[in-house]
Amino acid sequence: MDIEMAKCECCGLKEDCTQHYITEVKEKFDGKWLCGLCSEAVRDEVCRGKIPFGMEEALRAHMSFCRKFKSNPAVKVADGMRQMLRRRSGDLSSSHNLSSKKSQVGDSSSFSSLY
Repeated sequence: MDIEMAKCECCGLKEDCTQHYITEVKEKFDGKWLCGLCSEAVRDEVCRGKIPFGMEEALRAHMSFCRKFKSNPAVKVADGMRQMLRRRSGDLSSSHNLSSKKSQVGDSSSFSSLY
């Protein structure tokens, strides 16, 4: 079983995966490899809303969203998990406050003094 480094084409997060898993993910997302969080976000985008997106449109929308934020992938993962958990718990009322709140996870510049 060969392990390869795969980089998410949305957020840039890197994961060690088997070639078989990489191939399966690419088959689901138009030849693009997505990390677990981004793949969940794309699936959620396909299913939610008044007019459901197709996979291609949802993938394009999520990739565009990820390009808007140039922070450390760990920050995006933490923020994405928070949004996903709020959606699943039904607490959408606080999602409009996300843009006004600063993430509790520091960006890569906050770690530079540690090294």
